[in-house]
Amino acid sequence: MSLTPLLPPERAAILRDSLAVGVATGAYGVSFGAIGVASGLNPAQTCALSLLVFTGASQFALVGVIASGGAPMSGAATALLLGSRNTLYGLRLAPLLGWSGWRRAAAAHLLIDESTAMAMNRDTRTAARTAFLGTGLAVFSLWNVATLGGALAGEALGDPRTYGLDAAVGAAFLALLWPRLDDRLARIVALAAVVLALGLVPVTAAGVPVLAAAGVALLAGVLTARRDPGSRSESATGSAGESR
Repeated sequence: MSLTPLLPPERAAILRDSLAVGVATGAYGVSFGAIGVASGLNPAQTCALSLLVFTGASQFALVGVIASGGAPMSGAATALLLGSRNTLYGLRLAPLLGWSGWRRAAAAHLLIDESTAMAMNRDTRTAARTAFLGTGLAVFSLWNVATLGGALAGEALGDPRTYGLDAAVGAAFLALLWPRLDDRLARIVALAAVVLALGLVPVTAAGVPVLAAAGVALLAGVLTARRDPGSRSESATGSAGESR
């Protein structure tokens, strides 16, 4: 893929779209900041999660386990499991972006859903890099600023149970999940995970049901990949040969 310089109008269009994605996604960091404080973290700890983890679903999963009384290690394991999808993004984007050494290591921190999607549909390496960095940096900056604002606001509110915010963790996580239930397999896997988690709640420690539910999704992904390896290979070949 070429490193052809971008024309100013094309670069401006990419950066404009990147900023729009950053504003829309970053604004959601307000809710994470407030929910992090509501789950028992202080503002510094909540902001550290956004700075160092920087992947929304994993962050919400971690504070969800902590809010339910689970051990921090259980929350971290759940967050790590959910964040493993970023590894697949990296495998796809590494040859597209063409970075190595410290540049690749630094770019890994910006490897999220939005930056991946914005980079994948570009015709040149320069455009892909511009979209990736523009989107990643916009989301990172605004997400962290919004997290700080939400955390400070959440701390000022005091006891979250007074306002019903103790239920906000589950609601926010459901809001992240709901748009992904767009086919029959996803809905079946989600239902199986819910049934297993609810069944484990009375008999296991807090945090274990969440880990078990995440395991259902992981198992479904492995079984689906093994059942139809030919289609997966064909799909990967097709994706590499076309711009999306």
